[in-house]
Amino acid sequence: MVVLRLIYDSILFALSSLINNKLRTFLSLLGITIGIFCIISVMATIDSIERSIRESFATLGGDILYIQKWPWGLAEEEIAEDGEYPWWKYMNRPLPKMWEAEKLKEVSTTAGYIVFGASTRQSVSYEDKSLNNSTVGIYSHEYDKARYIEIEKGRYFSQIESSIGSNVAIIGHNIAEKLYPNSDPIGKYIKIGNRKANIVGVLKKTGTETSDDGTDETVIIPLNYGKNLYNIESPNLNPYIMVTPKEGISIDMLKEEITILMRNIRKLRPMEENDFAINQPSMFTKILDRVFRMFDLGGIIIGGFAILVGGFGIANIMFVSVKERTKQIGIQKAIGAKSYLIMIQFLTEAIVLCLVGGIIGLVLVSLLMLLASSVMPFEMTLSIKNIITGTMISIIIGIISGYAPARQASKLDPVIAMNHV
Repeated sequence: MVVLRLIYDSILFALSSLINNKLRTFLSLLGITIGIFCIISVMATIDSIERSIRESFATLGGDILYIQKWPWGLAEEEIAEDGEYPWWKYMNRPLPKMWEAEKLKEVSTTAGYIVFGASTRQSVSYEDKSLNNSTVGIYSHEYDKARYIEIEKGRYFSQIESSIGSNVAIIGHNIAEKLYPNSDPIGKYIKIGNRKANIVGVLKKTGTETSDDGTDETVIIPLNYGKNLYNIESPNLNPYIMVTPKEGISIDMLKEEITILMRNIRKLRPMEENDFAINQPSMFTKILDRVFRMFDLGGIIIGGFAILVGGFGIANIMFVSVKERTKQIGIQKAIGAKSYLIMIQFLTEAIVLCLVGGIIGLVLVSLLMLLASSVMPFEMTLSIKNIITGTMISIIIGIISGYAPARQASKLDPVIAMNHV
């Protein structure tokens, strides 16, 4: 109870000291406020960027394999000695073919859905309005099952429409807004190049107000219709095969089987290298982990210097406080106050000072995040993790900065201290 009472009194005294010594308090707290502001604003910015990028990659599907000509990432042993990407190694690889996707469907025992897909950039239009460089995605029927897509209006293609190659299309949210303002596009047509397709669905918006992410600028058409418009096995359309695992099958088991089946389909000899790449979104996740670890380290170093300056400021104000209250400390010790109680008293003061500076810094960071969100193409937020981190840093800096002054106060001789002028 005595310790709790002393801590309570120390908090009140620290707050009183802040109020009574405004200039000294301002100068002392400025350092810790700037330090917390720097380190937490950097961390919050990095976290917001990381979250936005990871959400974008999540649209690729975490449990999907992409069979393609080019790999997304390389193992260290695959990189050339001079550090260059060995493009020559993959240039002559064959592109995935429709018949290969059909063969995989026949022989795979671990695959859930197998989809052949391709995409290209194309101008799309309706009446006198047009959009350049929109994405046209061409997929076999089970695309909506392999990759989750949310339809806001209308429906997905029927099996018959996909099989006979009906001229139907599903359009992205932004395309619907730009080509069909103030009207329902369902039942109308969209012109893809010089060919018309009837709109049967509109995708739910996936991007933000200031960026066109995901499928917002995409037109999706059935594979058998797309074959009439494009050479879907052309390198210009970058064809690929998407494969998802059956329920209860791990992505590693699926990858192992698909590798074996593709080697058999392409009749590769045992010692020959794979002439295809099996990509998965987790490749990007590993790269992102390394990149953002470096960013976090850089942010900690930058903010660390500012925190160091703030810590010296708090230590300085505490040494001044010990000197001003030397006589009071002597009286406390003379009437029986233990050294550890004196130490707790001054440590509590230092922690309160740092917490006040830290809270001000966090408030400034939250205001910065609100301002940044209004101009950035993604949401900037101050997370609970950032708030806890800022609070813990403030407490730790308070303990470190206050330890030396608190120890000095606790070691004072009561007789000498009471006679201090």
